Amino acid sequence: MLPRLLLGGPLAASAAPLPRRRALAGRRAMSTSAAPAPGPRRPLRGVVFDMDGTLTVPVIDFPAMYREVLGGDAAYAAARAAGGGAVDILHCIEDWAPDKQRHAYEVIARFEREGLDRLQIMPGASELCGFLDAKEIRRGLITRNVKDAVDLFHQRFGMKFTPALSREFLPYKPDPAPLLHICSTWNIPPHEVIMVGDSLKDDVVCGKRAGAFTCLLDETGRYGPHDSLPEEVKPDFKVSSLTEVFTVLDEHFDLAPVPAESRI
Repeated sequence: MLPRLLLGGPLAASAAPLPRRRALAGRRAMSTSAAPAPGPRRPLRGVVFDMDGTLTVPVIDFPAMYREVLGGDAAYAAARAAGGGAVDILHCIEDWAPDKQRHAYEVIARFEREGLDRLQIMPGASELCGFLDAKEIRRGLITRNVKDAVDLFHQRFGMKFTPALSREFLPYKPDPAPLLHICSTWNIPPHEVIMVGDSLKDDVVCGKRAGAFTCLLDETGRYGPHDSLPEEVKPDFKVSSLTEVFTVLDEHFDLAPVPAESRI
């Protein structure tokens, strides 16, 4: 299945025609009949990934974690209702009293440690990283997990992302600060970077606020049709596997090594 190009992102701003083969491929990738004309391939110099659920298979039982941190089913249900069906546990506890907050972080850390024992690489991740390396496209990582998890990921799977920012870097996603920090470190403007992740509220919002392209990994289709998504969280692309990211990069971007004189 080809990835679906969504409306409202940086790609929608240009209307210059593609070569015929590219234009046909672009039309196949469109997910609505009222899509704008395909534009030229845009320069892309860096890819920033989320970790949990994107580069690694989801293994943490988040609902169980949230129930224990928040104090049971009723508190979990209330937090979900307040968050529109999602729970930002780090946001929930940031204003708690120090002792209560410390206990919450201990619970979160325990669930994360248990998850490390079952850490698995996401299918297609190694191949995608090899492709980016061959093209000399930079790879970064932003996660709300801890640094120990990032270090283990690097060690276990032999892939290195630089920079790799964990939740010790503040403020964390969905604030754009981590992504803007990576762009600054690379000396690449955000509009030449794409953020790839499995969360609308964290990864896509972070990318959009930073001015980067965004690609949502939705393996199970839990987010539904992109037409139902509010504009503020609508990604430029939506894929169901990391393998489909190859198609996104090949059909919509000009991949070239970062020149030494690259400037923001």
